[in-house]
Amino acid sequence: MVAEQWTGISEELRYEIGESNHKNWIAPLECLGIRDGVVRFRAPSRFVGDWVKRTYHDQIFSRLQTIGTDVTRMEFIVGEPAQRAATTTATATANKISSGDELQGAPLDGKYNFDNFVVGKPNELAHAAARRVAEGGPVTFNPLFLYGGVGLGKTHLMHAIAWELKAKRPDLQVLYLSAEQFMYRFVQALRDREIMDFKNLFRSVDVLMVDDVQFIAGKDSTQEEFFHTFNALVDQNKQIVISADRAPGEIKDLEARISSRMQCGLVVDLHPTNYELRLGILHRKAAQFAQSYGSIKIDDGVFEFLAHRITTNVRVLEGALQRLFAFSSLIGQEVSQDMVQDCLSDMLRSSERRVTVEEIQRKVAEHFNIRLSDMLGPKRTRTIARPRQIAMYLSKEMTSRSLPEIGRRFGGRDHTTILHGVRKVIEMREQDNQLNEDIELLRRLLES
Repeated sequence: MVAEQWTGISEELRYEIGESNHKNWIAPLECLGIRDGVVRFRAPSRFVGDWVKRTYHDQIFSRLQTIGTDVTRMEFIVGEPAQRAATTTATATANKISSGDELQGAPLDGKYNFDNFVVGKPNELAHAAARRVAEGGPVTFNPLFLYGGVGLGKTHLMHAIAWELKAKRPDLQVLYLSAEQFMYRFVQALRDREIMDFKNLFRSVDVLMVDDVQFIAGKDSTQEEFFHTFNALVDQNKQIVISADRAPGEIKDLEARISSRMQCGLVVDLHPTNYELRLGILHRKAAQFAQSYGSIKIDDGVFEFLAHRITTNVRVLEGALQRLFAFSSLIGQEVSQDMVQDCLSDMLRSSERRVTVEEIQRKVAEHFNIRLSDMLGPKRTRTIARPRQIAMYLSKEMTSRSLPEIGRRFGGRDHTTILHGVRKVIEMREQDNQLNEDIELLRRLLES
């Protein structure tokens, strides 16, 4: 009875947790029935069973109780579903690694591929490095370490590398997982006294990809094992790709030896998005959403407004655009400026820039070691003019002040002077990497 109803429950879970998660964790399960309050499932590996129990326990239980079952516990039996259990034990053992069951990592999102990644100045180096790794050729830098704030594209690039490698080099064992999953599997191996199996498994991969590595900081035993795994793979010339929310040397409680080894490869910072990149992302996502919602008219200036106002991260920007498409589709109206204000009022409030022009001026003056009075005064020497223009640029980018308002705060300068300074910095950023680093550092300091 329950085994028959499981198909419907599985479909409900598909809508709740998403297609990718369902395919990787729920679809492989076979419901064997309920006995004495225990619901039993067959799972392709112990890791899958434990992950489902840990992650989706509440969703599964609530649905089983909704259909009137008296369930108190769930159990998992490891093995292939009955319809695929024709292989012999010897063959299954021989293929244990190559089958991929034991190497299952985190699910990959089909939307996160290189075709859907919008490249701009802030992320072009990270994109180029990811592309090089995805070719599957000789290892040129190890590890590739990607870092940056939330929603800047780290996970997107990690998934894109994995997808590309699976397509181009199916002979390679590619394992992508989060640092949390690495720790969980390590703890599980310790508990089950299977640490040698764990070591052999992780050191048998050709490409190891670990997302959000800052999670293991402060966890001594996990760091120890990660360090040895890292060294073993590097010694075998196997590729490692790692992501984190900050540079290796800035991760608190991360062992110095791990931080040092991570910096031996290529460390790439995904900078916060600029206006041009955000605009490109909006146009790309609008074309994708149109495939789901149909053709929807969007008034002139809407994309430009969103790109200026929502600067926190790409996920918030995409969420805002999707909400507009859904709302427009439901009420049958074009996306106008008024709709944007009404539909996205909460997002626009939360994304309002709170940095003041005065804070920017002080921080830029400190960074370039000049007096604030000189920045606001009439001096036009290069050592004063350049920081002044950078402060003007950041004031335009990071506050909601108009150009005339910014001009008044820079010693009563005309708005055309501010505009000239902003344009000059945009132009210089195209050729001057040091200037880019200074600006992004200042931006992070002001946003922190």
